[in-house]
Amino acid sequence: MATTPDNTSQELLQFDPIDWQQLQLLAQLTPAQRTLAMIRAAEFVRAGLRGTFRRRFPDLSDEEINMKVLAHLSPLRGYPP
Repeated sequence: MATTPDNTSQELLQFDPIDWQQLQLLAQLTPAQRTLAMIRAAEFVRAGLRGTFRRRFPDLSDEEINMKVLAHLSPLRGYPP
């Protein structure tokens, strides 16, 4: 079993706990495998947003849903998301 460092700093308490096992698994991957894992995670997030927007806005087309996802993930300064 992996050892974990002591979290004594107050600053660390502001963040979610570190998943040391996940970090060890990612460290064993090649750069290409890590990139693929990141791309899959990003697609998982986008799919979740699409599902949420479809439930909230059932009358919108796929293109309109995709534009809402894009707007949510890349907000512009001075404009509401």
